[in-house]
Amino acid sequence: MKKLINIINDKKLNRFLTKCNFGIEKENVRVDSSGHLAMTKHPDIFGNKLKNPYITTDFSESQVEMITPSMDTIEETYNFLDSLHDIVSLELKDEYLWPQSTPPSLPDEEDIPVSTFEETCEGNRAQKYRDYLSQKYGKQKQLLSGIHYNFSFKDEFLELLHKESKNSDFKLFKDEIYLKISRNFFKYRWILIYLFGANPSIHGTYSRKCVDMLDEVAPDSFSYTSGNSFRNGMCGYKNKEVFNISYNSRAEYVENIKTLISQEKLISEKEYYSPIRLKAKDNTNLLKSIEEDGIEYLEVRLLDLNPMIKTGISIDQLYFVHLFLLFCLFTDEDSLTEKEMWEGNKNHDLVAHYGRKVDLELFDGGEFKFLKDLGLDIISKIEIIIENLGISNSNYTNTLREALESFHNTDLLISSQIEKGIREEGFIDFNLNLAKKYYKESQIDNFSLRGYEDLELSTQILIKDAIKRGIKFEILDRKENFISLTKNGKTEYIVQATKTSLDSYSTVLIMENKLVTKKILEKNKIKVPKGGYYTNSQDAVDDFYRYQGTKTVVKPNSTNFGLGITILPKEFTLSDYENALNFAFGEDDSILIEEFIEGKEYRIFVLKDKVVGILHRVPANVVGDEKHSIRTLVEQKNKDVLRGTGYKKPLQKINLGEAEETFLASQNLNFDYIPKKDETIYLRENSNISTGGDSIDFTDDILDEYKQIAIDSAKAADATICGVDMMIKDIKELPNDSNHGIIEINFNPAIHIHCYPYKGENRKLGEKILDSLGF
Repeated sequence: MKKLINIINDKKLNRFLTKCNFGIEKENVRVDSSGHLAMTKHPDIFGNKLKNPYITTDFSESQVEMITPSMDTIEETYNFLDSLHDIVSLELKDEYLWPQSTPPSLPDEEDIPVSTFEETCEGNRAQKYRDYLSQKYGKQKQLLSGIHYNFSFKDEFLELLHKESKNSDFKLFKDEIYLKISRNFFKYRWILIYLFGANPSIHGTYSRKCVDMLDEVAPDSFSYTSGNSFRNGMCGYKNKEVFNISYNSRAEYVENIKTLISQEKLISEKEYYSPIRLKAKDNTNLLKSIEEDGIEYLEVRLLDLNPMIKTGISIDQLYFVHLFLLFCLFTDEDSLTEKEMWEGNKNHDLVAHYGRKVDLELFDGGEFKFLKDLGLDIISKIEIIIENLGISNSNYTNTLREALESFHNTDLLISSQIEKGIREEGFIDFNLNLAKKYYKESQIDNFSLRGYEDLELSTQILIKDAIKRGIKFEILDRKENFISLTKNGKTEYIVQATKTSLDSYSTVLIMENKLVTKKILEKNKIKVPKGGYYTNSQDAVDDFYRYQGTKTVVKPNSTNFGLGITILPKEFTLSDYENALNFAFGEDDSILIEEFIEGKEYRIFVLKDKVVGILHRVPANVVGDEKHSIRTLVEQKNKDVLRGTGYKKPLQKINLGEAEETFLASQNLNFDYIPKKDETIYLRENSNISTGGDSIDFTDDILDEYKQIAIDSAKAADATICGVDMMIKDIKELPNDSNHGIIEINFNPAIHIHCYPYKGENRKLGEKILDSLGF
């Protein structure tokens, strides 16, 4: 141990101990609103069960499995799991994710729905395997759900360590790292069941044989009254026999499992329900891949769902498991003897059944020792290891402190909290109330993708919709919101959710240039505002007389998000005009000065010659209450969870800057004015969401004739995806030159404003863009 730690410290490799490869697989049963097993099919929105890398089924059609990709840090992994849970939860119709490892109220055994698959070779194999499990173990046992914790070190780290070792073969060196962890895992794994066992109880509809082994703690609620984990216990998720598979070498491990398969004790390597499993590069042919490529990573399989946490596991639990795996690596051992395997299995069962029993003793090298003393000794050794390795992350010290406290006070254990809740509320109500609570939590801030909040919200939405469909994504450039999407060999590159291969570079340039857009629309006989184009301020000043006496818009030629725009009232001074010019030229070296088209502004989202969303964008405003100033009302409105900055939330916060101050001054108002009750005060004339405006969905309220004008505008620019900004005086009146006009075509229309409007229906534009891209 000391030699390995010294190498890591000397070569300054410590960073690789916390930056590893982490992944989580989580199973949840779906239930109806009464806590009965859901009998509905796996939701269609998640696509092919065999192909979606993030969301699939497990044994039962009622059992959802969520899978994070391999990620560098525990924080990233946890955030992704949290988002997956929310994505799945919010797509269920009148159903909930059951937060407990042991199943809910069950129908008769024959009525439990087994997962079904398409008639393909892969689908038939999956179906046949589930039918086999049903016959051998029973459907109820297969509904026991849990969490698999996938872990490996970075190959770069192992290669650097390998250079310092005497082992000439890198694969064998890498194997020995994971085999050593596995051997010690078998010896000491009971500590994970003690700390994180989270299902001492079952419902009365579970197997009568198992129910009779437990004590009734509430109506139809039965429990190991001093146990920690039913799932890890005698009736739990185990093989019918105890198999002592060797973890002393890769060859022995593979050979032992092959022997069991040849003896027909296992149908395949997948049936080996080990608390820790060796995994390969190609897990579809696991044993062959382990033989040829070596061990790729480890899968910890004994973790129960934690009902006290929405995601089923806390981030502190993830930290502790990581520390435990490091402990298993840095703890000396020679091999795993049959006696040590037997003791490890016995301790596993003892803690599962009696872990909360006062003065419980466990096996330790042929002796009996108190569980508490053994646990505190492991914690102490872990503390020494992380101190020697310089792992000073407070997250790790916090989880060790919590573990320490749990050995001194069993009431702090998850299993104790759960049994207490079940005694008070009953098995079904306790878990169902938690499920409903977590559903409500998933609804809060549900537009965000945890861990990716730095991306624009439109990009987050597109990624979330891609995850639902099983489309793999990669962030290529976070700052530019540049991503790739891949499925079935097809890859698309996308910037800011709407810049795609569907539009040519020249089309984007057309829409980016307001002058060119205007000329193209005019040629196609589409109504646009009259005005002039200027490349220097003096020419624009000289034309002041042309715009006097008319309401006028001054705007940059090629900016987005409403930047640099000023709307001048009918009567404006030369000074007002020059300020507007300076503001626009501050954003671009060419500007447009145009007549203001009266009416309300509507953003019409056109996708492949169809209108898929229309928003009326109300300028930034506050509504008075006779008590508070405009300044205070803005502060209050900005607290809305929908409002943020940097286009990472559906609405932008209202700014109190020069533009707002100038517009208020034109109304003889200032930020300290106290509006009357229900008096609406507008802080800007332009209605961009990016400047604090409100979004109201009008997709079903606008005449088809206006929709066709928007489609024709997109066609004129040869645009597949665009936002057409149209002013309309009266949406009930048919189009005419005095009732409407196109003021802009946007080459980068935000989809989030249509998905999460201030008022109205989610138009699901992320899904529609994926459809258009052929996903």
